[in-house]
Amino acid sequence: MSEDTKSCTFDESSAYVDLAVEVFALLADPTRVRIILALRGEEMSVNHLADVVDKSPTAVSQHLAKLRWGRIVRARQDGNRVFYSLVDEHARKLVTQAVFQAQHAVDATPAHHAAHPDDHGSVS
Repeated sequence: MSEDTKSCTFDESSAYVDLAVEVFALLADPTRVRIILALRGEEMSVNHLADVVDKSPTAVSQHLAKLRWGRIVRARQDGNRVFYSLVDEHARKLVTQAVFQAQHAVDATPAHHAAHPDDHGSVS
């Protein structure tokens, strides 16, 4: 069974709580969230990411450095270009769930509930 499909067995005394808070702090920036959303489907160069998130390459590089430090993204060099991708699916899922939670704060019926019915005919 994949680790992603197992239920969480950590409790409030887990040593991972403080590290989880560091992850939340690292993601508490709109540009970093946009970078993670942009990297969901493919790896991208700094310049491509800068275009997608509408920030300067220098600013995007600084954010990517922090995301690399937090082991959320990884870099791959190809000649003189560097391409970035997500290390695993956890950051993608975490950011996606945060955006879904934000939809609940704004919309009475969030779009993510209406878009994907589950196997039982109800919406997830």
